[in-house]
Amino acid sequence: MGKFEIRDTFYLNGEPYQIISGAIHYFRTVPEYWQDRLEKLKAMGCNTVETYIPWNMHEPRKGQFVFEGMLDVERFIRMAQQLGLYVIIRPSPYICAEWEFGGLPAWLLAEDGMKYRISYPPFLKHVEEYYDVLMKKLVPLQVDHGGPIIVMQIENEYGYYANDKEYLGHLKKMMEDRGVVVPMITSDGPFEESLNAGCLPDVLPTGNFGSRTTERFEVLKKYVKNGPLMCAEFWVGWFDHWGNGGHMTGNLEESTADLDKMLELGHVNIYMFEGGTNFGFMNGSNYYDELTPDVTSYDYDAVLTEDGQITEKYRRYKEVVAKYRSIPEVTFTTEIKRKAYGTLQVEDKVSLSSVLTDISAPQESIYPVSMERLGQYYGYILYHSTLDTETKVDELRLWGANDRANIFVDHKPVAVLYDRQLLSPVKLDLPIEKGADFDILVENMGRVNFGPHLEHQRKGIDQCVQINGHMHNHWQIYTLPLDNVEKIDFSKEYKEGVPGFYRFSFDVEEKADTFLDFEGWGKGCAFLNGFNLGRYWEIGPQKRLYIPAPLLKTGRNEIILFETDGKVSDHISLKDEPDIG
Repeated sequence: MGKFEIRDTFYLNGEPYQIISGAIHYFRTVPEYWQDRLEKLKAMGCNTVETYIPWNMHEPRKGQFVFEGMLDVERFIRMAQQLGLYVIIRPSPYICAEWEFGGLPAWLLAEDGMKYRISYPPFLKHVEEYYDVLMKKLVPLQVDHGGPIIVMQIENEYGYYANDKEYLGHLKKMMEDRGVVVPMITSDGPFEESLNAGCLPDVLPTGNFGSRTTERFEVLKKYVKNGPLMCAEFWVGWFDHWGNGGHMTGNLEESTADLDKMLELGHVNIYMFEGGTNFGFMNGSNYYDELTPDVTSYDYDAVLTEDGQITEKYRRYKEVVAKYRSIPEVTFTTEIKRKAYGTLQVEDKVSLSSVLTDISAPQESIYPVSMERLGQYYGYILYHSTLDTETKVDELRLWGANDRANIFVDHKPVAVLYDRQLLSPVKLDLPIEKGADFDILVENMGRVNFGPHLEHQRKGIDQCVQINGHMHNHWQIYTLPLDNVEKIDFSKEYKEGVPGFYRFSFDVEEKADTFLDFEGWGKGCAFLNGFNLGRYWEIGPQKRLYIPAPLLKTGRNEIILFETDGKVSDHISLKDEPDIG
């Protein structure tokens, strides 16, 4: 059994302990590669690994918990311990992390009046019921019980969001009541305004920042009293959003100097050591003046690349760490290769409209209903009706709609509305035949993960559709989470220029990491053997999707693209290197 304490510095079993940590999100890396990433962390000289825990993945539906496979956090923690690494866990209900809804489960949005991250009893009750399950898994892994967990975080950058200290106190007590005995921390921006709002008495405040270490630590000193200085997120790069013009990269010379200064003055958690991938529909978004959804890759210009390759940043940081502790010899035990599997031709294709009833069952409603109210949380939703009282569509407006809507009349595209275009009417001047089919395909592009927009994240259409000034009624609604692409019948009708599914196949003798090049395609998502690899979009900066070798099968493999904008090629390619802009 061990003991971790916070006094003038950190102490492990009575001896001073300098935290040199790196962030690896187990939920962004296939479990077959956890060992490799942790070995590389140790080999750079880190003695600790840090991870968030995403509530929305572990409780995808209220009361249904998942802790297997890629979500087996206990296995990840034990693997770190076997390598001699200690662990920092950030289990707060909200994680930000450029992750869908900041890790909050989307089923919360189905409840009218729900408030997040404050002392709102219905929210706190959901957190308690989640912690009843989660803490039973984490508590036995604390250092006091022979495990590697030395620190847990109460909330995440709370001072950027609100100042409800009672809420922070509720979370702290929930953790203590369920057996958490290791020291707890808060982490906030290194500014007085943020720290004033996000700190708790008798809990160590830490800072999140990527530069100006001396200046940031001077601010933090006022709050830690006589305790240690720690940067809980040393931002060594940044994330990309669709259409940002190019891959975001950090300044290596400056960050290397900042790391040196942090270790001279205190403690560090490198964010990110390895960024990994926003598989599926799990990318987050930011919203300041406009919606900026994050790309599928979470490469982050991290110390390791998205697929775990050692970088120049790794080599430079290792030299810095070597000034503060001896670097262990580590043998890498996982063989990782990259491979190009060539060009794959489209083998089958079918329109979405032809297979709707294969993959969804219509729900009748007088008015449009949001995804969440129908028990759907991610993907797409299609609203179908007929235009029986109009002879033309002069003006169209969607009320309460997020994030992107493809609109069709008689299965022909007439408009694509994105973000702020959804806030005002669109002029169409479109003559129609009475009884024309009317379809609206709405995509959830990833819920906002930061700031007050958290409270306005219902997806689909949550209010009404207005045509020529009146509300249009009577809808068939098809939920399309696309978690059942194996049900698609490719023998049905295909039409050009509308949303559709495209199938490819290839044979694998040697499994290796590869990268799906989607040049020539418009917008959509990709599936490998039924696994959702994530989104693609021609606007970049990401031009290829990462496919880890463990997702491949020896023998025949299948890729399906869902293309929403009707922009297609006759092929895709599997390359041996990434292209993230």
